[in-house]
Amino acid sequence: MFFLLRTAFWLSIVILLLPAPESMKPESGVGAAQAVGAASATFSDMSQFCARQPDACQVGSQALTHFGHKAQASAKWLYDTLTSKSGSTQTPAEPAKAAAEADSQNTLTQADTMPAWRGTGQRQADLKRPQ
Repeated sequence: MFFLLRTAFWLSIVILLLPAPESMKPESGVGAAQAVGAASATFSDMSQFCARQPDACQVGSQALTHFGHKAQASAKWLYDTLTSKSGSTQTPAEPAKAAAEADSQNTLTQADTMPAWRGTGQRQADLKRPQ
């Protein structure tokens, strides 16, 4: 959780320091130094949040741990799906469609795959033809 707070703080600092177009300039007199001071005060206040609200921090920690386990399981499932040896990317929700597609594949017989017969006359005509 502390990582998220630090990340939010640094992203805020980066956004504050980026130049803004003239059309978006605020008319208030808040300067960059005042904004950085307010951000650091807010950050120091947030770092004391767990001391003031231990129950909220405990529940948040459990929720983030659960979220981390879920993200890890999802990443493992995605990796396994993409690297499966069967090469199938079908979802389990479509087994009937997958079975129908599997039945429609490889329907040619051995006779269908044989090349067309070209008699000896045709071969001799091909050999005599100038190239």
